[in-house]
Amino acid sequence: MRKRWDTIFFLFGVAAVVVMLLTFDADWNRVKEVLSEAGIWFPVIVALWGLIYLMNACSFGLIINDGTGRRVPFGKVFQLTVSGYALNYVTPLGLMGGEPYRILELQGYVGGRKATSAVILYSMMHICSHFCFWLSAVALYVVLHFVADGYALDMWMCIMLGVMTVVFVAVLWVFSLGYRKGFVVRVFGLLSHIPFVKKWAAGYLDKHHTDLEDVDSQIAFLHTQRRAPFWWSLLLEYAARVVSCLEYWLLIGMLMPGFTFWDSILVMAFSSLFSNLIFFSPMQMGGFEGGMALAAGGIQVPGAYGVYTALVARLRQIVWTVIGIIMMKTGRKND
Repeated sequence: MRKRWDTIFFLFGVAAVVVMLLTFDADWNRVKEVLSEAGIWFPVIVALWGLIYLMNACSFGLIINDGTGRRVPFGKVFQLTVSGYALNYVTPLGLMGGEPYRILELQGYVGGRKATSAVILYSMMHICSHFCFWLSAVALYVVLHFVADGYALDMWMCIMLGVMTVVFVAVLWVFSLGYRKGFVVRVFGLLSHIPFVKKWAAGYLDKHHTDLEDVDSQIAFLHTQRRAPFWWSLLLEYAARVVSCLEYWLLIGMLMPGFTFWDSILVMAFSSLFSNLIFFSPMQMGGFEGGMALAAGGIQVPGAYGVYTALVARLRQIVWTVIGIIMMKTGRKND
């Protein structure tokens, strides 16, 4: 059964990559031109993301290998990290393909309940790090553009930044509750009141209530009993977000010498926020590029530079998606 589902995930990934390449929203002559302009920096950026995925894998490993049960080899953790993100990138609703695959693969090591709780907790950690990053970017924007540069506080900008701050803090508070008490049972309880899915959710909750409570207890275990690994895992995820800003700093800085690393953090933060708002699109098609152009324009970077950088980042993403899909098969040989 597990091998069959593994093959299904692999074939789905291959098909999605083929469709993605055939429908790529850029002229291939333009792609060649962009790669030529990027020069040596394109393979450097691809390698940089290898480091970022390594940091993600270290964070994931801290959650999986909690000292109980069989230890999952780091090579397997790294493979699941890269392959899981590859499936997430090509899933039509976004961020939904990699998690079932990771759970399926981890079951043979740690069992179904622990695999489920570990994957859910890591996904929470990954999403939480985004909100921490976005919140710190708001603070950085205020410091750089209003405090340091002495700009007047525009009313609409104050309102927007204020709303973003309130939303981000509220979401982080919800995450803190989920870390302390678990949230799977509560999510299914909420779904049981939503039209179209309430009948299925209520039935699933009634049938698997004990199993879901066990998953919640394992999620809370890391936060309450293993606080040091918990905070290290979150710190690694947050640091990976910061390191990923080097990509924009290298590419835009090559075209615009005055572009600083702090600027790249703002571009990365607001472009990723914009693209995540349209999570239903595979690889955030369109929103990624649009978010880059808007974010770059917001800090006086020409929109064309943002679109150029987004295209290079998209090509890097395709490379790592292909690598991740290939690793789904090569990783099986090492189990």
